[in-house]
Amino acid sequence: MTGRSEHIAVVGAGLAGLRAAERLREKGFAGELTIIGGEHHLPYHRPPLSKQFLAGELGARDLALPSYVDLDADWRLGTPVQRLNPAERLLYVHGEPPLSYDGLVIATGVRSRTLPGAPHRHPRVHMLRTIDDAAALQRSLATSDGPCVIVGGGFTACELASTVRELGHEVILVSRSRVLLGKALGPPVGRAVADLHRDHGVQVHLGTEVRNWVRNEWGIGVHLTNGKFIVAGCVVLAVGGVPETDWLYGSGVDISDGVLCGPTCHVAGIPDVVAAGDVARWPNRRFGPTPRRVEHWLNAVEMGRAAAESLLAGRAAASPFQPMPRFWSEQYGVRFQAAGVPTLGRRMARLSGDARTGPGVIGYLARDTLVGVLGRESPRAMLRWTERLATSTVPVDAHAQQRAKPRAQAPRPGRREWTEARFSA
Repeated sequence: MTGRSEHIAVVGAGLAGLRAAERLREKGFAGELTIIGGEHHLPYHRPPLSKQFLAGELGARDLALPSYVDLDADWRLGTPVQRLNPAERLLYVHGEPPLSYDGLVIATGVRSRTLPGAPHRHPRVHMLRTIDDAAALQRSLATSDGPCVIVGGGFTACELASTVRELGHEVILVSRSRVLLGKALGPPVGRAVADLHRDHGVQVHLGTEVRNWVRNEWGIGVHLTNGKFIVAGCVVLAVGGVPETDWLYGSGVDISDGVLCGPTCHVAGIPDVVAAGDVARWPNRRFGPTPRRVEHWLNAVEMGRAAAESLLAGRAAASPFQPMPRFWSEQYGVRFQAAGVPTLGRRMARLSGDARTGPGVIGYLARDTLVGVLGRESPRAMLRWTERLATSTVPVDAHAQQRAKPRAQAPRPGRREWTEARFSA
């Protein structure tokens, strides 16, 4: 797929879509290229929204993502796609004639999950996904004397609590989970993260939900299930993301949890369509045959490029995308780095130091296989253990003899065994 008469459409003008478009040109695609985005902004860097942008250290221009190549693309921003007809290879965009394509990249990402019963239209109730969301929260914080209540227990909620607290605001963190980051990193690390927030003056309410809301012009009242009542200056709902797939209803695409893809990023059952980034669910064969979504910045970069290569190569000739996931988080100046898929682990092993109380690295094991590592203020040790992890989790199709070995599988709900073990290098 390199002819000048061909047309490739990229639906999603974020990081994954941009990197996919760049890779198409780098690999010699000379045809027509259209990039369609629901937001009115050109691609921008999202991680700083909860950090430097909210703190006023970076402005909107600083977040812009430059293209590394001359894309020569037709940008259609503020025009979300409404429907896909894969049989006719047509995209239906609001207010425009149907757009035909020869190849398609789906990179629509996720949108913020709503909280049932929450007054989402209240001017002091916010979510944080876009640059417009972050700017609205910034204004709300600047005009509020009351505490900022953050609902959620994941990375966005924790990073946001850190930033808002460092700005001098009172912060109250409310999570229905009994452990912060428990799903991602396990209870022992989650308890340490909660202690870190408490040490910096954050009120942490775990195993708690919002029972009801009291709306006022000057702020908003929040009744919690633990009996507390809080008069908040503003509330941020950081309860996760939902794959942006509504436009794919009726297309035949499996969107049960994002866009289902095969190992090469090709969308299951649909010709000449690939997906990349937060919206894509695919089997990373390095960690077994189960399709999963990965909502991390580096995965959006790598998968965008891989999806573009697979689209040009074709389904039969494309190579499986089986990266080593890496991500990081910084809270109160403490940097956490992770690699692999810690959620697959059923046991934890202290690899160096103690990442719960200070610098160190923790390993996550499924059976006797290292499937993830987490470092706290230990960049050099993380490099070593990430290399070790890469050799531990050999892709399942890399060697014939590897196929005969039992694969690491995710534990069944309710059967997780977060026990500690020793693991020697």
